[in-house]
Amino acid sequence: MDKLRATLGGRDGQSDGRNIIEAANEASTLGWGTRVKGFIACMVIGVGCTVLGVCCLFIPKLGLIIFIVFYTFGNVCSLASTMFLMGPLKQLKRMCDKTRFFATAVMITCLVLTICAVFWWKIFVLALVFVILQSIAFAWYGLSYIPFARDAVLKFLSMMCRVCIKE
Repeated sequence: MDKLRATLGGRDGQSDGRNIIEAANEASTLGWGTRVKGFIACMVIGVGCTVLGVCCLFIPKLGLIIFIVFYTFGNVCSLASTMFLMGPLKQLKRMCDKTRFFATAVMITCLVLTICAVFWWKIFVLALVFVILQSIAFAWYGLSYIPFARDAVLKFLSMMCRVCIKE
């Protein structure tokens, strides 16, 4: 707390080689139990919103809008849940890693474009396309954390394509 007070009071203490982001991160660290509880809470909210969105899909007229909003919010909560385990800075660094950057960029772009397609453009077919793309990008992003999972999926898909072409 003294470090935070010194930083806010203008006495940086830059002599120890830390920058303001590292000092703020150190001052706001959570205990492991709190991190796990935050992760579980965010993940439950994310999965709950996704399931609720799918259930609302069958409501006449408003069902598609509710589905898209809940599904997108559920994906954002699920993604945010991992920030509790790793910390926000480490999570953002991992998201921007060269192996995950493309999946992250597609996922975030599709999240934004999904909301734009529903509320501003009002093109629901396009919104569904973005939902599908965001699901694929989210799965590809998740697979990047499992060693050799992406390679196994690509190998399986290429094998399936060869089988389909021969028939």
